[in-house]
Amino acid sequence: MATEKYQKGIVKIKELTSSTDENPTGFMDIGEGFKDIAPDLSQYVVEFAFGDIYSRPGLDNKQKVLTTITSLVTQGKPQIGMHIKTGLSVGLTPEEIVGCIIHLIPYVGFPSVLNALKVTQEVFNELGVKVTPSEG
Repeated sequence: MATEKYQKGIVKIKELTSSTDENPTGFMDIGEGFKDIAPDLSQYVVEFAFGDIYSRPGLDNKQKVLTTITSLVTQGKPQIGMHIKTGLSVGLTPEEIVGCIIHLIPYVGFPSVLNALKVTQEVFNELGVKVTPSEG
C-alpha cells in the first residue's frame, strides 16, 4: 500500500515529467532496476526526493531542476541526462540549460562542463531539440 508521501512524490514526478497514469514515473529513473537487491529503494527515492524535497515550497520547478542540473554537473554524475529531460519538461529552454552549464566553467572547470555538454548534446539530439547558440 502506497503511503501518502509516496503518492505526493508520484504526483510531483508526473508534474516534472509530464508522464501518464500508465507510466507515472515517465523517463525518471527511480531505482526500479535494483528491485532484486534493494526492493525498497524506489520507495525511498519517490518519498524523500520527490515527496519531501521536490515538493517543498520556495522554488518553482524550473529553479529546482536547474539547481539539480548544476549539482550534477559539479559532481559529474550520469543522472544529468535524465534531469536535462526534466528541465525541458518543466519549461527550461535549451539555451537556459546550456547557459547554466557554461556558467559553471570557472567553478568546476572545463572537464566537468565538457562532459555535461556532451550528455546534453546527446539528449538534445535524441529529442530533436535545437539550440540557438549564443556568443558570449
